Amino acid sequence: MFPLLPFDSLVVNLLGISLTVLFTLLLIFIIVPAIFGVSFGIRRLYMKTLLQIFQWATLRIERGAKEKNHPLYKPYANGIIEKEPTSLEEEIKEIRRSNSNKALDASEFELSDIFYFCRKGMETIMDDEVTKRFSAEELASWNLLSRTNYNFHYISLRLTVLWGLGVIIRYCFLLPLRVALAFTGISLLITSTTVVGYLPNGRCKEFLSRHVHLMCYRICVRALTAIITYHHRENRPRNGGICVANHTSPIDVIILASDGYYAMVGQVHGGLMGMIQRAMVKACPHVWFERSEVKDRHLVARRLSEHAQDKSKLPILIFPEGTCINNTSVMMFKKGSFEIGATVYPVAIKYDPQFGDAFFNSSKYGMVTYLLRMMSSWAVVCSVWYLPPMTRQADEDAVQFANRVKSAIAQQGGLVDLLWDGGLKREKVKDTFKEEQQKLYSKMIVGNHEDRSRS
Repeated sequence: MFPLLPFDSLVVNLLGISLTVLFTLLLIFIIVPAIFGVSFGIRRLYMKTLLQIFQWATLRIERGAKEKNHPLYKPYANGIIEKEPTSLEEEIKEIRRSNSNKALDASEFELSDIFYFCRKGMETIMDDEVTKRFSAEELASWNLLSRTNYNFHYISLRLTVLWGLGVIIRYCFLLPLRVALAFTGISLLITSTTVVGYLPNGRCKEFLSRHVHLMCYRICVRALTAIITYHHRENRPRNGGICVANHTSPIDVIILASDGYYAMVGQVHGGLMGMIQRAMVKACPHVWFERSEVKDRHLVARRLSEHAQDKSKLPILIFPEGTCINNTSVMMFKKGSFEIGATVYPVAIKYDPQFGDAFFNSSKYGMVTYLLRMMSSWAVVCSVWYLPPMTRQADEDAVQFANRVKSAIAQQGGLVDLLWDGGLKREKVKDTFKEEQQKLYSKMIVGNHEDRSRS
């Protein structure tokens, strides 16, 4: 062993002091507030400061582009094709009116009718309202992240320097801090739920499990610098119910679980995720399915029904879209969770894209890459609305009930309500969609023929 030189000893002491100060600050300003569910307002002050910087940067870009005569591209709010809601019959009549001298209500097929389907096909290819829901949401202003700078081509020297400073802050300060917090939160979740799991069932175990879950999720929320605004907390899900929400990102679970105590539903995984699942289920009755059980629809519905019928058990948290949508829309809800007859508690989640893109594009990024992108963004800012509980009406089937809940979520969150299945993200269009258009056209032809026969 070589003795340390005075300079080396000084460096070691300074490093030790720095780590001690850092850990103390983390304990005082992050971990302890997470345990008690309080906040010092530092994150909201940080958010307001960022907003002012973004506004200045956007104004600078617009002014510079105007001076240099550079076109500043602005995203289209309503798509690239202007459409008016009209029926198939009305549009075909309009085509016949301009291309034929025959009666508009003629029951025969006309060659000009194919132009309607050709135009619809071209419109769908050029402005596909489904595919664009699986790409990042476009911004009306630049947030100093190079990965969201698609619409702004003029960058001044000042903005370049500011962007470089932002890279240093995000990757050299925020990212290591957030990774350390995430590691702390996950480690505490695994160890604490494992310990609580050995306690006998009762009020004490339930009390400790609830507060352990809330504490760990709140630490994970701080690992993302998440600023969350919860609305109408009096409508938060209650035991024996089902909480359904729109799905943008895997962190939706953390966002909701940091303000409530839920039973999770999902497939059993391996690796780190599997370790977390095994630890969590010891302290709380989560509903995990084996890979072979997931495709058994009746088994899944029966287990969910048994859980929901027990009013002493936690509300189930479900994302019925089945996939992540890009924070602009709500797509078709799977009907399974609406068939079991439980009270449904709708929740709308809307992220602010100015601070970072929360959408998880699973076909482009893996989970680790996505989490690193989130942790290297400025922050996660979102609003959560708890809607009044809803129950299935006597004259409703499961699909109608699901659509009613989906519409309420879309309206509250300011999202587009789409009837398309999110499974189209990875699957081909079903033949039933094509057949539906064929049936509408056939009905128009046959209907006109029947009306003409009666007359």
